[in-house]
Amino acid sequence: MGRRPLCGAKVEVAGLASILTPRLPEAGAVADGRPPLPRTERDEAPLYLAKYLERQRRGDDEVEDSDESTPLYLRQFRQRREQETITEQLPPLYQRVGSGMQKALSEDNRNKEISPPKEARPAIANEVYLVRHGETQGYSSESGLTPLGSWQAHTYGHNASKRIKDGETVVMACAATNRAGDTAAQIYKGMVDGFAMFEKDVKVFEPQPMTEFRNFAVATPDGLRDVTAAFRQYYSVLESFERTALGDRPLWLVEIDRFWRTQQGGGDPIQHWLTIPMMHFEPPALAVRRFWKGIQQLAADHPGARIVIATHSGPIRAFAVSALGYDPGEPYNTEHVRVKLMEGGREALVSYRNRVQEILVPEIDSLPTWKLDEEWVPA
Repeated sequence: MGRRPLCGAKVEVAGLASILTPRLPEAGAVADGRPPLPRTERDEAPLYLAKYLERQRRGDDEVEDSDESTPLYLRQFRQRREQETITEQLPPLYQRVGSGMQKALSEDNRNKEISPPKEARPAIANEVYLVRHGETQGYSSESGLTPLGSWQAHTYGHNASKRIKDGETVVMACAATNRAGDTAAQIYKGMVDGFAMFEKDVKVFEPQPMTEFRNFAVATPDGLRDVTAAFRQYYSVLESFERTALGDRPLWLVEIDRFWRTQQGGGDPIQHWLTIPMMHFEPPALAVRRFWKGIQQLAADHPGARIVIATHSGPIRAFAVSALGYDPGEPYNTEHVRVKLMEGGREALVSYRNRVQEILVPEIDSLPTWKLDEEWVPA
């Protein structure tokens, strides 16, 4: 296993620090009658990096390995690195690692899913994972993930890499929001790290935003907006009405105010959207329909691939309600709904929270478009 050179990175960081760090007075200098400030910039390499570069220059890693002051994990790492360099063909990973790595490799075999024998398994064309974004910084603005949310998404990708086999293909998509995009990026990084750790040859496509997987929208005077993106406009218009107390509030403002006050009161705003008809909100059925359209498009473009989609809880929950026939509840951060598309594209298995339902995949072109005054004729 080769070692990454650090000299270039050190020079870049030092150069950036010299630009960003304000120049302080030299030792002994007096500015405006005040005592001199201590030097805070650091141009030399950290101690661990300096020792590493010195060993590289001398070429005496072997001497350091025999030193008892060197930590045991570091001596074992250098020993493994030397063995991997000498050995032309390495034995399988499970034979070279300890019990901890073997336990990680076998985690997927210890889940609750029942695996039928090979001859009884249905022919699956694609496996799709609708993943809710990680913990976000807030819903009153277009915010990204918190550090915990980034860790959740990265862990999800790393765990998923354990059950993906050599030679498979993973396609990633996301909603065009900061929290969904950050989630997809962290899942991608976690998968790549896992494939490198478990020595798997898997092709992973970088995440791409798709409009089919956006959050449900609300109609505002500025057009269709994500319910989170519309928060500032809603709050500004509502504040003006409360300040002046003149005129009737428009219906879009009344509906979005009910939605946000449900959340502020500790209720379930997604259940409010799923169960109460609202004139200015995108209906749940249309959100489910465009999700199916996006899934079918990705499946047609990448046959046989695993598809991971980072999106929002509302459409995911509506998708599960449409398939299972009841409301299984709000998905947690990075929890997913799993869809197994059968070969032929007409049937699918939708699983969520230990419930599996076999359904017929809707034919999007034969569904009504729900336009005003439309005369719909079935195909």
